[in-house]
Amino acid sequence: MSEQGAGPQVRDLTPAEVARGLAERRMVLVDVREPNETALERFPDAVLVPLSAFDAAAIPEPQGREVVFACRSGRRSVTASLAAQEQGFAYGSHLAGGILAWKAAGLPTET
Repeated sequence: MSEQGAGPQVRDLTPAEVARGLAERRMVLVDVREPNETALERFPDAVLVPLSAFDAAAIPEPQGREVVFACRSGRRSVTASLAAQEQGFAYGSHLAGGILAWKAAGLPTET
């Protein structure tokens, strides 16, 4: 049952779904962690748009690909997705569990 005008929604994606979407070039990963965090460890090929200065317009044109937000644990990525939707962008997906879940799934990071 869907409510009309229910407002923004955020879809949880697993690390495997995101890794597959990136490999197939169907997704763009946007890391919203801060520069001090991404300097230590980051997702390969992610676009960095820190939540502290978040502006969805700073995300490069996805060219038909799905924009997926990511952070450390999945909390800030939901905030970013909701903020992007409030700014008029149809960016409703995030990596559930963030980089912690990504690493737990055995997926690569860059240091």
